[in-house]
Amino acid sequence: MIVARGMSILDRIGIGKIRVYRAPGYEISDRIAEDPEAELKRFDEALQKAIDQQGVLYEKAKEETGEESAAIFEAHQMMLEDEDLQDATREIIREQKGNAEYATKIVFDNFAQMFAEMDDPYMKARSIDLIDVKNAVLDFLTGNDAASIQGTEPVILVAEDLTPSETVRLDKSLLAGMITREGSSNSHTAILARSMNLPALVQCQGIDERWDGRMAVLDGCNGCVYVDPTPELLEDLREKRDASLGKDAVLEGLKGQKSTTLDGRTIMVSANIGGPSDLDSVLENDAEGVGLFRSEFLYLNSREEPTEEQQFAAYRRVVQTLAPQPVIIRTCDIGADKTIGYMDLDKEKNPALGFRAIRICLTRKDFFKTQLRAMLRASAYGNMGIMFPMVSSKWELVEAKAVLEECREELAREGHETGSCQVGVMIETPAAVLIADDLAEEADFFSLGTNDLTQYTCAIDRENARLDRFSDPHHPAVLRAIQMTVDAGHRHGIWVGICGELGADTSLTETFLRMGVDELSVNPASVLPLRRVIRGLDLSPVPGSP
Repeated sequence: MIVARGMSILDRIGIGKIRVYRAPGYEISDRIAEDPEAELKRFDEALQKAIDQQGVLYEKAKEETGEESAAIFEAHQMMLEDEDLQDATREIIREQKGNAEYATKIVFDNFAQMFAEMDDPYMKARSIDLIDVKNAVLDFLTGNDAASIQGTEPVILVAEDLTPSETVRLDKSLLAGMITREGSSNSHTAILARSMNLPALVQCQGIDERWDGRMAVLDGCNGCVYVDPTPELLEDLREKRDASLGKDAVLEGLKGQKSTTLDGRTIMVSANIGGPSDLDSVLENDAEGVGLFRSEFLYLNSREEPTEEQQFAAYRRVVQTLAPQPVIIRTCDIGADKTIGYMDLDKEKNPALGFRAIRICLTRKDFFKTQLRAMLRASAYGNMGIMFPMVSSKWELVEAKAVLEECREELAREGHETGSCQVGVMIETPAAVLIADDLAEEADFFSLGTNDLTQYTCAIDRENARLDRFSDPHHPAVLRAIQMTVDAGHRHGIWVGICGELGADTSLTETFLRMGVDELSVNPASVLPLRRVIRGLDLSPVPGSP
């Protein structure tokens, strides 16, 4: 038996034969093109087919994993439509008489290398996206059939790495799990695996092509894969897998139930979404509303700034569909790892600490007001709240609320109806934690964004895979920051929730409830497992405890 370890993406068990996936190879020569015009036509046709293909993949990913995960294919379309990339390729064909395949490879590889050498981890990670779209163009130029990745029976797929398009093209019914040598907990492969509820390991350095066709067990609970497991181990892990599947059936029975502890305390369990396309998942998993609507995905998925009417339609659909359940919409959190070409933002040395989120909104108030007007109009159709991200000073909240009120007065003069809505703050910085009492005087609620709070508290770049072993979301400083925020909020009579990834960590659920957290907002697939844990907790004081 062979045992190899990696970083687990999901605490699930997958059993099946291994299929080693080898990325398609392209035999590309530097032959001179006898007819450059014909090669230009071939390139343009393949390019357009690749652009259209990204649109198809976007729709497939949106349906299967939600709008947030699918956004990468919108980015791929934009890459392929980049004029500099296209012009450089056409120049090699036209001026150097290179064939279309050769020109595509040279130019796309050069751009990918340029991204790979950047200091910014987010931009560095975009190099694999350029390789992905390059392969899409080459597939159409060479007639390569890249569709068959898995075969015809359920397998554990093993690869050096998987590009976003390769991952989303996978047939979930033929997957028992995924293992890659490269990748990180924030890679596209990991995000999509998590969204598809599949066991997966990344950074598994021990993978070997000789595993192909051999029986294996991917144990996501312990972060390892067993190749040629002993009969005893195979049977033991099969029982654990079946028990896990049985729990899924139990979860179905929790739909319609309250998230109430054994001693009678009820907590809200809401969902995080990226847009209206995630509504089906919210309803299917019986979330008690939306605790985080990441409105920036409306911007990321558009080639130009979405209008007030476009945003209003998106917000209204979600608010109206879920009424009377609450929907909390975060104002645009652009910047740092989320960049948009049409925003024309300057490149920064430290983007995570730079011009982002509320800082952009308070500087570009016309941009801000367009969104706030759309939100206020949508508030007339249900139970809606607005929260501001990356607030680190009280004056930012006061000024943001003033702009919101200005928009409400404008809409009233124009005859638009608006509803009442709570106004909250995302607590994401140590500064916000330390002035939480001051912020609570101006806010109706707090929502802890634990992803950034962990990053800023521990000085760990969340986009840097090399720092994974140093990143500890359970760090005592993070937990103390959460407790401080809850205490400050309750002192001022406002509710406090958690909307970061930590909210779905069931090993901390009891800790959070004992802290006094009022709401947990998680990805839709985590709602029912979290409800099951909550309903099994007894928070009664232990006799003799203070």
